[in-house]
Amino acid sequence: MKRIIFGILASAALTACGNKEENKISDMETKFNYDVEKFYDLQILRYQVPEFETLSLNQKMLIYHLSLAAEEGRDILFDQNCKYNLPIRRTLEAIYTEKIGADNVSEFEALEKYLKRVWFSNGIHHHYSCDKFLPDFSKDFFAECLNKLGDEKLTGMLASVCPGKSINEKKTMLMEVMFDSTLLAKRVNQADGQDLIETSANHYYDGVTQAEVEKFYDAMRDTTDKSPISYGLNSLLTKDDAGKLVEKVWKSGGMYGKAIDKIVGHLKDALPYAENDKQKHVIDLLIEFYNTGDLKKFDEYSIAWVADSTSKIDFVNGFIETYGDPLGLKASWESIVNFKNEKATKRTEVLSENAQWFEDNSPVDTKFKKKECKGVTAKVITTAILAGDCYPATPIGINLPNANWIRETYGSKSVTIENITYAYDQAAKGNGFKEEFVDNDADKEMIEKYGYITDNIHTDLHECLGHGSGQLLPGVSQDALKAYGATIEEARADLFGLYYAADPKMVELGLLPSAEAYKAEYYSYLMNGLMTQLVRINLGDQIEEAHMRNRALIAHWVYEKGTADKVVELEKRDGKTYVKINDYSKLRVLFGNLLAEIQRIKSEGDFEAARKLVENYAVNIDPDLHKEIKERYSKLNISPYKGFINPTYELVEKDGKIVDVKVDYKEGYAEQMLRYSKANNNVD
Repeated sequence: MKRIIFGILASAALTACGNKEENKISDMETKFNYDVEKFYDLQILRYQVPEFETLSLNQKMLIYHLSLAAEEGRDILFDQNCKYNLPIRRTLEAIYTEKIGADNVSEFEALEKYLKRVWFSNGIHHHYSCDKFLPDFSKDFFAECLNKLGDEKLTGMLASVCPGKSINEKKTMLMEVMFDSTLLAKRVNQADGQDLIETSANHYYDGVTQAEVEKFYDAMRDTTDKSPISYGLNSLLTKDDAGKLVEKVWKSGGMYGKAIDKIVGHLKDALPYAENDKQKHVIDLLIEFYNTGDLKKFDEYSIAWVADSTSKIDFVNGFIETYGDPLGLKASWESIVNFKNEKATKRTEVLSENAQWFEDNSPVDTKFKKKECKGVTAKVITTAILAGDCYPATPIGINLPNANWIRETYGSKSVTIENITYAYDQAAKGNGFKEEFVDNDADKEMIEKYGYITDNIHTDLHECLGHGSGQLLPGVSQDALKAYGATIEEARADLFGLYYAADPKMVELGLLPSAEAYKAEYYSYLMNGLMTQLVRINLGDQIEEAHMRNRALIAHWVYEKGTADKVVELEKRDGKTYVKINDYSKLRVLFGNLLAEIQRIKSEGDFEAARKLVENYAVNIDPDLHKEIKERYSKLNISPYKGFINPTYELVEKDGKIVDVKVDYKEGYAEQMLRYSKANNNVD
């Protein structure tokens, strides 16, 4: 599970505390240019990899080869997001690089912007809202470009479009997908009462209905199995020629086999540089999983990965998160390569060491608590490469593995990605967000003083303890909440973090400098959940993304339940709405009450209660408030979404031997995307 943050939260919560000496990333920061470019609602940033130069040559070589393995999976994600993504991207790239139509400056510039957006979103649907975005260039211009590109080149690029059809029919279909707003309109549809499979454009299913999917996987499950595999995690579900449901497994020799073989090759190259036998075993098991597609082998890999708590270098590589599937079964491909931030990790180690205290003192019912917290490890990391579903937009925190039985029996790993949160912080300075949406000087000062550290602490609590807390009752499937599962799980982890951020234990453990510090996170969280995250949504739309639903659910629930005591108010002054928190202590109690109910729903697999909570508090938007927030935000010229360019790693040779690996930050956004498209073109 991930905790995701974008431009709005970064500007509101990650503020001046980042200037303190203990939070500095490196001495380069006054010279380093984080901001690269902006287009549409997106901003491209760079991130630093501080202390890479202090690693041993062996560790640098391990990162180098793991980074190459990470880059190889890019096209898998493009295809998973929609089966037309790769033909569209490759066609656009050919037009762009050959400058076809460049004499029509305005149309060509519009095509360039659209291509950059396709790169950012790993396809033709917005990376966060999942809505399909349309080109700003004309259909006639694109048709002319296709004709100039020539049928010979297009034949290969459009091979997967309408198999068996003529090249003209393929071109027509390509343009319909790109320009028709009603065709494949949502990558992930979460609308209650609709067939979520037939109405979602993702490529996890082909020619099947929601009812067929649920029946297929329900028949596989054994409720008495205490170590169930993650059914369907690494396959496309479709029908054979006889109409029988079949899985096309993502593995060597199977679907995505060519790209997976490339990933495996780089993993094998990394093996000689493994830091210890445990890490070598992890890589060996991942290779075996990729070669076989066996989900039991994936569980073995996950268990071994959790057990490796001593290696400085770490990585995630594979089919991991299920947010892209409306039923939460199929996993998108992703990778992050990282190394431990030794100094900052001290705070997460404190949380890990006290995990049982937090579990025992949680406000949830005793029968839903773990009697023994096993293998809870947490660290602060420096990411060295982002890939797949973590690139260009990335989470700031991760807790894995996702299988509940593994977490309960063997534990989990949690990370906070501090060089990413720092980059957000630096890019947000002076953008005017706080001045626009925080009306009270005392609240502004509070956020200035404590915002950076409390947001990182909330992420630590969310990932380290929140996702790892609680337990399912016997016989309850981790998929029982179906389409609402991701929202409920993220709300559970967020509430755990919010509840404990205000606990005196945080000051006692030395994790927060003041008993009042938590208020910065409470204020920023409610401001975002009630108001400012709405800038990411088009007027007239509902909230659909799981993390946004989670924040809206929490904020609107406590707002409603605290109405009688005026715990939280939305005040209107000079035509502008502001959040006012009147009683922080009562607000914490409300967070605890909701945490108890959310944990009950999760533990009992109460689908109907989950549905009611989400539909009542997390979906609908006040249209007047929505319009107001959008208008106020538009005047600030802030991009609500941010993503990153990766650094590059270069081998340094002397006398025929590799003597060093250097990190470089010069590569531009388009340059990097085109390089990846050329070097990692392994999905047909």
